[in-house]
Amino acid sequence: MNIRERLLNKIADREIVTGVIGLGYVGLPLAVEMAKAGFRTIGFDVKKEKVNSVNQGLSYIRDVAGDDLKTLVDKGLLAATTDFSEIRNTDFIAVCVPTPLDEMRQPDLSCLEAAVKSIADHLRKGMIIVIESTSYPGTTEELVKPILESSGMKCGEDFYLGFSPERLDPGNTIYNIRNIPKVVGAIGNDAGELIAAMYEAVLDNKVFRVSSPAVAEMAKMLENSYRNVNVGLINEFAIFCNKMGVDVWEVIEAAKTKPFGFAPFYPGPGLGGHCIPVDPVYLNYKAAGHDFRFSVIDASMEVNDSMPGYCVDRIEEILSRRFDKSVKGSRILILGIAYKEGSDDCRESPSLRIIDKLRAKGADTVFYDPCVSRCRYKGKVYEGEDKLTDFLVQNADLVVVTTPPSYDGLDYEFVRRHAKAVFDIRNATGNLADRSNIETL
Repeated sequence: MNIRERLLNKIADREIVTGVIGLGYVGLPLAVEMAKAGFRTIGFDVKKEKVNSVNQGLSYIRDVAGDDLKTLVDKGLLAATTDFSEIRNTDFIAVCVPTPLDEMRQPDLSCLEAAVKSIADHLRKGMIIVIESTSYPGTTEELVKPILESSGMKCGEDFYLGFSPERLDPGNTIYNIRNIPKVVGAIGNDAGELIAAMYEAVLDNKVFRVSSPAVAEMAKMLENSYRNVNVGLINEFAIFCNKMGVDVWEVIEAAKTKPFGFAPFYPGPGLGGHCIPVDPVYLNYKAAGHDFRFSVIDASMEVNDSMPGYCVDRIEEILSRRFDKSVKGSRILILGIAYKEGSDDCRESPSLRIIDKLRAKGADTVFYDPCVSRCRYKGKVYEGEDKLTDFLVQNADLVVVTTPPSYDGLDYEFVRRHAKAVFDIRNATGNLADRSNIETL
């Protein structure tokens, strides 16, 4: 029996020890699902507070139930550590570390490089490594593979390597890590078969295999660039519709009646999160090395990046027209600080950019988000309000809905009734009968 067959049997028998490097929004849910599937799982992270929380069975990710986590820890199926030498005791490693942009808005792969170097330091024959961290096409073969082979072992013979893009949508109550289809691109057929078998043992969906890591990496770029471009288009439509006095939300509803050739996207204050506003930068970074530039993506990014400024301009105009007030000295209540509803993730959130711009103009801003009590932006700490009270709403010169807080009991009629005026960027109040004091994007 060769190595591949032995590993396939170990996967089927749940004898594989799995590891996940990076216990954030992607890594912790994946580690939990691996443990739930019966695999002894080790989570790795450089942050002691995350490791301690996991080992105490305390979840810090909204999509991971604390009871599930504690049960798995108590059963010995899941443990976390900051000791990366424990990698030597794993058979399968998934890398789920951040790949953000640096201060110059260029790809920052330092966390990925550090994680892969840790694997190389403790690489054993027969290990399976899969990269889930999003990066530009070519990263797995051009960056990851050479680092691992610096150990003296050869890819495809001594260890197996592939890429499978994470596709999580934090806060989504329909699609989760178990039922979202998985794409796998690996170096060699054996690696592809092993990685696919591992994911199929953990998740509910079949795995879609592609011919190489670069194809899987490019697929991730296409998925998120597609959204970036279409959001940019609808944001421009919203700006133009406002100039014409046409309701863009009614326009979208009308267009949605076409049963083919149209997928609805919705305007907003800009793009947030780790993927949609970041991935096109990674793509264009790689394209530059091939003397190419995605002009359509560039145009959409310019529109989306300008939306927080446009929203602030609209806020100024509404305050002036309705109350003969300037932004300076006005009290503005922001509803929603996370980048998307139902999430506590504030990375790249346009709401923070709006608040920052309003404060720079002298506004007194407060925010309420049931998922976020405080967050940090540009070295400043933003503290949220504990409750959405009638006094909080009445005391604001303008209520701005940037990310609709989504939870049972939030009554937008309550907001409308107590507010002097509402600027509803997300059309969260679209079903209210009386909208006389509401304006939309």
